[in-house]
Amino acid sequence: MSFFQEPPRLGNQYDDDALLRSYLDRVLPRDMRAGLEGELRELGELGGGYFYDFQLRDRLNEPTLMQWDAWGNRVDQIEVSPLWKEAETLTAKRGLVAVAYEQKNGDRSRIHQFALNYLVQASLDIYSCPLAMTDGAARTLLSLGNQELIQRALPHLTSRDPATFWTSGQWMTERTGGSDVGLTQTVAKQSPEGWRLYGTKWFTSATTSQMALTLGRPEGNGPGGKGLAIFYVETRGADGRLNGIQINRLKDKLGTRKVPTAELTLDGTLAEPVAGLTDGIRNMSWMLNVTRTWNAMGAAWSMRRALALAKDYAKRRVQFGALLSEKPLHVDTLAGLEAEFHGGFLLAFRAVELLGKLEAKTATEEELLLQRLVTPLAKLTTGRQVVHVTSEAVESFGGAGYVEDTGLPRILADAQVLSIWEGTTNVLSLDTLRAMAKGGALEALYADAERRLGAAKDAGLKPCVTAAQDALEKARAWVMKAMENPAAVEAGARRFSLTLGRTYELALLVEHAQWCLDNGHGPKATAAARRLTRNGVDLITDMDLDDARLLVS
Repeated sequence: MSFFQEPPRLGNQYDDDALLRSYLDRVLPRDMRAGLEGELRELGELGGGYFYDFQLRDRLNEPTLMQWDAWGNRVDQIEVSPLWKEAETLTAKRGLVAVAYEQKNGDRSRIHQFALNYLVQASLDIYSCPLAMTDGAARTLLSLGNQELIQRALPHLTSRDPATFWTSGQWMTERTGGSDVGLTQTVAKQSPEGWRLYGTKWFTSATTSQMALTLGRPEGNGPGGKGLAIFYVETRGADGRLNGIQINRLKDKLGTRKVPTAELTLDGTLAEPVAGLTDGIRNMSWMLNVTRTWNAMGAAWSMRRALALAKDYAKRRVQFGALLSEKPLHVDTLAGLEAEFHGGFLLAFRAVELLGKLEAKTATEEELLLQRLVTPLAKLTTGRQVVHVTSEAVESFGGAGYVEDTGLPRILADAQVLSIWEGTTNVLSLDTLRAMAKGGALEALYADAERRLGAAKDAGLKPCVTAAQDALEKARAWVMKAMENPAAVEAGARRFSLTLGRTYELALLVEHAQWCLDNGHGPKATAAARRLTRNGVDLITDMDLDDARLLVS
C-alpha cells in the first residue's frame, strides 16, 4: 500500500493562538477588545488560509531587475512578486501602518496595529520590511517637525487607499560600513534646483518604494556622524523616471529573497534636508526606534509560524508506530521552543506598549527610561531566539524540513536576518550599555521586573521568581565589577544584555501566567514560565579576555 506524508496545515491564526488572545484580554479594555474581535479574526483567517496558500504557490517568484528596455534606454525597473503586489493592497485597506497614526485607541493603537500584523505577516514573504521603514519614516518626519514634508508625505505613508499609499526606504548602509554609518561617503551638494546627492548605497531593502530617508554629508561638513544630515528623497520625478538613481544590481541573499534589496548609485539625486544639515545619525534614531520594534515583532510571528506548522505536523506524522505528538522526546523538544516563543512574544509586545505610550505622550518618567532600554533588548533577544526556534522547528520535520518546495527552509533562512537587520546582536548589546549610561534606565527595568515578579501567587511560579531575581542580582553584581575594566565591559556586553532580556521575558511571563490562572485562561503560560526557567535565563559567566583573544587569533 502506498504511503504519502501529509503536509502541515494552518487554521485561523487568531482562533488558534491562545497566547495572543489571553494577552489582548489582559492589556486591552473589554469594550476595545470586543470592538477589535471581528477584524482580528478576519486577519487570522487570511493569514492561515488565503495568504498562506498564496505564499506556497508564489514560492519561486522573486524580484527581477530590468536595467534596459528594448531600445537601449536605461530604465532600472524592478518587478516584485505577485504576492507582494497583493500585500501592498492589503496593507492599505487594512491599515497595517495607518492604525498607529489614526490613534483611535489612544496609546494602545500600537498594540492594535501590531496584533493585526502579527496575524498575517508570516504569510506575506517579509513584506514587513518596507512596512517597518514606512512606519519609521512617518514617525521620523512627525518627530522632526518638518511641516512641508509632513504635509507632502504623511498622507501617503498612512493612506488606506491603495492608489495613494506609499512605502518608504531607509538608505543608510554604504561600502565603508554597515553599523558604523558615521563612515558614510555620500556627498550632498547644492545646485540651482536644490540639494543633490552623490554616492553609493550598498544595501537598500525597499528599493521599489516611492520615497526614502537617507544620510548624506553636506559639502564642507566634518567627518563622523555629526557631519551627516538626514535627507528626504522621492525616488521618481513627475515624468516617472528615476530621480538621479541607478540600480546596479539586486542582492543574492540567503533569505528574504522576496525583498528587492539593491545596490544604488546616487548621481545628482534631488533631495531635501529633513532637519538641518547636521546630526543625521541622531535624527535617524526616531526611525530605528520603530524599525527595531518591527524587528522584534517579526521574530515573534516567525516563531509562531514555525511552531504552528511543527505542532500540526506532529499530529499527522507517524514514526516507529506512533504519532510524533505522542513521542515524549519530540514533545519535550517542542515544549522548550514554545517557552522561548512565549517569552519573546511578551518582550516584543512590551516594546510595542512602550512605543505606543511614548508616541501618545502618556508614558511616565519610568516608562520613558524603560523604552530606551527595552527596545534594543527586545530586538537583540528575540533576534537570537528566532534563529534557534526556527532551526529546531525545521529539524522537527526531518528531511522534509530541508526540501525547498515544502516552504519550510524559507522560514529559517528568513529568520536569520532578524539578528542582523537594524543592528547585529553585538551592536545592540553596546546600545544597551549606552542606554544604561544615560542613567536611570537599568533601575527602571529592575523595578518593573520586580513588580511583575511580585504578582506571582501560585506555588508553581515560585521557582521562576527565584531564578529571575537571582539572575538580576548577578547581572547587577557583574556590572559593578566589570566597570573596573572597560575591556571586560565590552567583552561581556552580549551575555549581560541577553541575560537582561531573557530575565525580563521571564518576569513578563510570570505576571502573565498568574493573570491567566486568575482569569480563566488556564495553566499553559505557567508551564511556559517554568520551562523558560529550565531553559536558562542567566548567561553571565566569569571570563578571561586573554583566553578569548587566544581562541580567535
